[in-house]
Amino acid sequence: MNKEQQELLDAAYKNYCKSFENQTLIEEYSFDTDPMTQFMFIDKCKTDTEFSEKWGLTIEERELSLEERYDWFIKTYNTNLTRSSNQYNMEDILSSNNCPTKLITITYNDKKIEIYE
Repeated sequence: MNKEQQELLDAAYKNYCKSFENQTLIEEYSFDTDPMTQFMFIDKCKTDTEFSEKWGLTIEERELSLEERYDWFIKTYNTNLTRSSNQYNMEDILSSNNCPTKLITITYNDKKIEIYE
């Protein structure tokens, strides 16, 4: 994870923790008395849409299609690799060149970061 991504996650978590300073918010949202760890907070944002929306941090993960992986490869390596009619051959080429298979999108306060893994 790069510095920009970590700063975005840190800001969201800091905002979450700050809410525990306000007893009214704790009662209104039925919080526990202590905030969860940052790891738990991030995991909950990934898996609980309502919680994610409440704190303004969305983390979406999805698998890239073969076409998306191919487009990423062409853009990244600025190459003229021709599309193969054999899907398995193309998958082998992309995998052997460490082409990502997943896209992670982090959004917080209208700032969006895309991460390829």
